[in-house]
Amino acid sequence: MLPRPNLVVDTFSEVYKILLPWRTHEFWDFSRHDPIPNSIYIVGRQQYLDNREKFHLMSLDPQYIMVFGNSAEGSEALINQLHVIGLEQLILDHKVLLISGGDMDSRYPYILHDHFLEKILDYDENVAAMQRSEEIYTQVDKPYDFLFLNGRSRPHRKYLWEQIKRRGLLDRSLWTMLDSRPIHRGWQHPFNLREGDVDIMSTTTPLQRLPREYEVEQFRDSVIGTGPLDRTFIKTELFKGLWGEIYLVPEVYRDTYFSLVTETVFDCPYSFRTEKIAKELVMGHPWICATGPGFYRDMHNIGFKTFEHLIDESFDSIANHQDRMDRIIDIVGDLCNNSLSSFLAAAREVCKYNQQHLIELVPRIRSEFPTRFFNFIKQHRE
Repeated sequence: MLPRPNLVVDTFSEVYKILLPWRTHEFWDFSRHDPIPNSIYIVGRQQYLDNREKFHLMSLDPQYIMVFGNSAEGSEALINQLHVIGLEQLILDHKVLLISGGDMDSRYPYILHDHFLEKILDYDENVAAMQRSEEIYTQVDKPYDFLFLNGRSRPHRKYLWEQIKRRGLLDRSLWTMLDSRPIHRGWQHPFNLREGDVDIMSTTTPLQRLPREYEVEQFRDSVIGTGPLDRTFIKTELFKGLWGEIYLVPEVYRDTYFSLVTETVFDCPYSFRTEKIAKELVMGHPWICATGPGFYRDMHNIGFKTFEHLIDESFDSIANHQDRMDRIIDIVGDLCNNSLSSFLAAAREVCKYNQQHLIELVPRIRSEFPTRFFNFIKQHRE
């Protein structure tokens, strides 16, 4: 049996606090750190970007086990990032191991860390918001049918926004679009949406932030500069460079019957759960999630319930991405054209269960991760 090596952790890594009792050394600036032989290194994205050559050289030295930790990304989004930053081949060659926020193809040596589910209740503002979740059910008459928040431009969000608009449902939603940029023709995606000779997917989308009364208080007065719509992404300005989308505003959920969640990945068979779904779970708000096939199955596998007793969730097994999205849009339309107050009342029990399950799941994620991590390392050392 090989001795357990040192554990050297980037203080900015998403798993730093979870592994704090097990770390033997740490660093906040990798460039000023002298490598320690016989060590496991967990290095986050920024420190890797600032020290690529050093990281690559250490990954080829058997004295070190190099782990790239970025559980703020996962699945297809993480694969794309690894390719862009020049790390994908080292991981595929098992020279570097990976901490991912989402499920991955088995070719990638990775361990899953559900960063967003684990992190969502670390904010006092979110805990306070959760205490007001009963307002969702006591306010029966609501000004909007559903919540529909969109950040970065992605093909599935563009297609969904356009189709929701064409069905006359957009004005019935409380919606945002923080990125006006079109889906460029070079971007491979599964959606076909044309009007005559115009590819609608390659057109710009109107920018829209939440009405002031629904915005997080510290961002209500953010000034958004103007710029060409074909290259405008306002999230950084809106949230002043902070992780503003993590915060919960109770009124957003109180004034809508359900959420249409557009997760980060869609045309990918591996689940990636972000703050987008975590916020619905915390608030006890009914949801329909536009994401990859198997997402609902994977939510069930970690103990959450969905709304299969109220809506047809068979879209979760539809492999064709446009067909799956079209079925989701049909279900949203059906809900909006029936009694939403009845749907909300019938969904309450599942929502309250999910809220409690998340509260119980968070400490389990934290307590189990160190054992899982060292078993993962052992598997790839031997």
